[in-house]
Amino acid sequence: MQRDIAIVLGLIVAASATAFAGTASHHWSYAGESGPSHWAELDSGFAACGSGKAQSPIDIRTQHLHGQGLPPLVFDYRPSPLHVIDNGHSIQVDVDPGSELRIASETYKLVQFHFHHPSEERIDGKAAQMDVHLVHRDSEGRLAVVAVLLEIGDENQALDVVWDHLPKDKDRKTDFEDVRVDPAALLPTNRGYFTYTGSLTTPPCSEGVRWIVLKSPSTLSKAEIATFAARYPNDARPVQKLNGRQVLTN
Repeated sequence: MQRDIAIVLGLIVAASATAFAGTASHHWSYAGESGPSHWAELDSGFAACGSGKAQSPIDIRTQHLHGQGLPPLVFDYRPSPLHVIDNGHSIQVDVDPGSELRIASETYKLVQFHFHHPSEERIDGKAAQMDVHLVHRDSEGRLAVVAVLLEIGDENQALDVVWDHLPKDKDRKTDFEDVRVDPAALLPTNRGYFTYTGSLTTPPCSEGVRWIVLKSPSTLSKAEIATFAARYPNDARPVQKLNGRQVLTN
């Protein structure tokens, strides 16, 4: 029963991700008395944020990885009309049906993507300038999140489209049917990855999420970073304990 509840919560978050937090009964943030160390105290539904044993994000230590014959990631992403919201915690883009991630015989539908500054994921203790989380859901409601680290370099076409149409007001989704955004532009050419079982990185911190962290970063320009950082100078949850979980790599 508890797992069913967690899945339902996950579905809610998959549909609106961090936007869910904007309408939660208790306000949460990334600092102060409503910051990450207090999330579990703000609402009984957020208990996993404090007591969960499989929480995200984590610091991936490459000397402690477990090798395994992992299947390749097959991304079949399609351009979508732009649906963007500043939900008070991040910039989120909802994606129309049609984009998929396939892992062996499993298929996950891309639902939305959103950003964190700096990156929530760390590799050997190092964070990237930003990251993007691409949230997927399979036919049974299970979640898979692909994390792409973002480092300073060339401008990113997908980000340019989003940044050029940022909403002025928070908690109000704006639809641009004549503007197309291509989530494939967020992906690096090299699709090697780390994977582990974790949680949502925002309240309610529901567990049972399949995390896929791409090894290679994508790029964005200093100006693109500055645009996001002006709104969200720090919207990254601190890394969580591994608690004996295995991190696999291909």
